[in-house]
Amino acid sequence: MKGKQYSVKVYETTIDDEDKFISFFDANHLLFKDRLIVINGTVSTKIEEFLKEKELKYIVNIELPKSNSRKETELELVKMQKKKEQFEENLAKENQALLEEELDRLSDRLQNNLTVLDSIVRSGREISLDGDLLLLNRVNSGATLNIKGNLIVTQVVEGSIRCHGNFMMLNNSPKANIIFHDVEVDNSLLEDRLNRIELIDDEIIITPVLKKEINWA
Repeated sequence: MKGKQYSVKVYETTIDDEDKFISFFDANHLLFKDRLIVINGTVSTKIEEFLKEKELKYIVNIELPKSNSRKETELELVKMQKKKEQFEENLAKENQALLEEELDRLSDRLQNNLTVLDSIVRSGREISLDGDLLLLNRVNSGATLNIKGNLIVTQVVEGSIRCHGNFMMLNNSPKANIIFHDVEVDNSLLEDRLNRIELIDDEIIITPVLKKEINWA
């Protein structure tokens, strides 16, 4: 199929009075030679013959698509931005609720001398613990965690992790070196969300916990 696209100047008008309509276009028909006239109303035989005589192109009672003005476009963008911000706010609340629910579910298992840290584990630092660790910050490249118990890290890991607990919870961390029960965890299996990594019947199981997809449009 072949087609062409044209940029057409359009003039829209409504027939309220037949004589006034003919008089207007008779006086200005040269201005409308290269325009498409959109006529709203009843086109009589007299008007049809007049438009044909003047070789004016027209369509009748057709609603054409109209592009937004700059102001309308800006208002639409503002509405979309507000909708996006509201969606992200609701998503953050939903993820926080899911995280709290997940922590509650695992709370009975986080009883092995639990340590809570809220600082960045910087490059060159090594943390070794016999119990559980809840880390509310990131692990920089060159840092190492050696955890005998369970481990939860809520931010990105770029360093090394050695964990021998029943489970870990980690975000997608493509630069991390993650060893769970002496088995290297394939980073590609960690989705862009918080993941629960468990040892069940001698098998490592990875389950996404928090949804992070954004679909606000």
